[in-house]
Amino acid sequence: MSPFDRIVIVFNPHSTGDAPRSAEDLHDELVRRLPDVPVQLCPTGYAGHAREIARETAATGRPLVVSVSGDGGYNEVVDGVVQAGNDQAVAAVRAAGNANDHRRTTREHHLADAIVAGDVRRIDLLRLTLGRGATAQTRYAHSYVGVGLTPVVAVDLEKGGKGSWRELVAVVRGFARFRPFPIRLEDGRRRTIDSLLFANISQMAKYATLSEGAAPDDGRFEVVTQHRTGKLSVLATAVRAATRGLGPQPSTTHYAFTTLAPMPLQLDGELVELDAGTLVSVDIAPRALATVV
Repeated sequence: MSPFDRIVIVFNPHSTGDAPRSAEDLHDELVRRLPDVPVQLCPTGYAGHAREIARETAATGRPLVVSVSGDGGYNEVVDGVVQAGNDQAVAAVRAAGNANDHRRTTREHHLADAIVAGDVRRIDLLRLTLGRGATAQTRYAHSYVGVGLTPVVAVDLEKGGKGSWRELVAVVRGFARFRPFPIRLEDGRRRTIDSLLFANISQMAKYATLSEGAAPDDGRFEVVTQHRTGKLSVLATAVRAATRGLGPQPSTTHYAFTTLAPMPLQLDGELVELDAGTLVSVDIAPRALATVV
């Protein structure tokens, strides 16, 4: 007997990749293999729609919400499911996009097989809080939250499009125009950073190994910090991450800082523009998400 009372497959019908076809293939396979479980295709119509679909679906019952997308699309689904507040709701991702760090890092089984088997486990999430008090905004991330060079390059990728040569041009352009960002830590110290990344997984950007021993269910997240050291040092760190890895990194359950200048922040592939003076808090949300891997 399936642990799911229904399955909703969310995808972007205008995706430049194979999301529509992949979503239909998954739908047809699950209908055939789980004849007693309703399976629904839900195309998105605008930015943020996947979050709304996931939140509404996850509010009642024992649904499984599958995002056929990259990391950014899955972020919307994860955030919507968790915000619904129903512990019986489950989320999963079928990789279809340029960046699939979460699926690549956590995959244990073929997705359809895991769904049919009802193979559910709980993993940690990163809880991002922007601001304080009644006006604070909270979002959840399945893989990482970052400020500095990573989101700057992501902005250029978004503007320049995806594809091997265009990606290369975007990375070079982002690297060339990058300037370090000033922040103030909780203890009052000021730092100028090239990159600050909070990671719930050990790998990102297809090839970069961020940390040894990191796991999405260990109750902690890794903090990968690059202080202002110059562009050559940043480049050397990127090369090391893509070849032999960065080695063990410090981990924690909480990290907070205040932005001292406007800066972009990246949340699992989604970009958020931060104003100067924004309090940014990252906390571990242990076992916050039920998922199929």
